[in-house]
Amino acid sequence: MRWKRQGTLCGLTKGRVPQYKRYLDMNPGNPIQDVITDIQPISAHAKERLGYPTQKPLALLERILQASSNEGDVVLDPFCGCGTAIVAAEKLRRQWIGIDITHLAIGLIKYRLSDMFGLQEKRDYQVIGEPTTAAEARALAQQDRDEFQKWAIGLIPRARPFQEKKGADTGIDGVLYFQDDKQDAKKAVIQVKSGRVGVKDIRDFRGVLEREKATLGLFVTLEPPTEPMHREAEQAGYYTTPLGNLKLPRLQIRTVDQLLRGEGFQIPSAALLIGVARAMRHETDSGQQQILLEE
Repeated sequence: MRWKRQGTLCGLTKGRVPQYKRYLDMNPGNPIQDVITDIQPISAHAKERLGYPTQKPLALLERILQASSNEGDVVLDPFCGCGTAIVAAEKLRRQWIGIDITHLAIGLIKYRLSDMFGLQEKRDYQVIGEPTTAAEARALAQQDRDEFQKWAIGLIPRARPFQEKKGADTGIDGVLYFQDDKQDAKKAVIQVKSGRVGVKDIRDFRGVLEREKATLGLFVTLEPPTEPMHREAEQAGYYTTPLGNLKLPRLQIRTVDQLLRGEGFQIPSAALLIGVARAMRHETDSGQQQILLEE
């Protein structure tokens, strides 16, 4: 007795056990598992490591997106952190929307998109929710001074908030490391003020500059600085670059309005900015307008 059932051929002969015949086209492979062991966590010395505490391996997010979406689909990450899911979506030609509550994360994602894909804000994607004017910056400062501080530091390319001990006030809100010669990396310290400022603030910051043995001091203020503040800043002297012998003021003052208008601090033009690790470059031609949201 012989019969065909669901693509299998079975035979029954008296005194023998029925045999199950398995065809190759019936075995597409093992179902994907929810335990992944072949992708290792990001080590302390990994090239893709950016210093963000919860950063996930790019390969992990690529696998997830490849298994759950197609080119052109929209990927939403409502807690995007340092943007690994966004980077994976861009790399795999997906459209994306990223949301995060901290300005630190948004700033880091912008640097990452620039490093890896050459993407620029307003041209290639939109950031919704960040201050774009001094008035909006003032509103943020009134609502949350800590987030204002992180946002203001993010206006300085590759600067990052200074991780000080809880309760400590060292006079440093952010740091920027750069290297403009073959010697050790140099440090710029950053201080952000959202309220009234005066010459005493600059005098105190000069003390921080000397105490930290920093090369540059970058002072960001929401309110306009006074003339005595500028004169006090001049007392800090100049830093002469090894390449080009350019004299740069050691203590520089910029208002938030100036930074928003593109009038940034004077950093050695030939310097390698190493405050945030550079993300690995990837070429793409997606041409899609993406969205990055600040809650």
